[in-house]
Amino acid sequence: MKNYPVIIEKDADTGLLVGYIPNVAGAHSQGRTLEELRSNLREVIDLLLEDGELQQQSELVAVEQIVA
Repeated sequence: MKNYPVIIEKDADTGLLVGYIPNVAGAHSQGRTLEELRSNLREVIDLLLEDGELQQQSELVAVEQIVA
């Protein structure tokens, strides 16, 4: 088992949660709840792993907010 960082956002138009693994092509999904999104992302990861190990181009260091 390997851990993958996931960025999760809420789409303003649909209200759906959208998640993606940074720098991994095709590693994204959506869901109505966090549970559904996590399940969908696991399915995507499993499908991508069938083609070989996921190779991230860089490492996620932080997600921050800037006040301006």
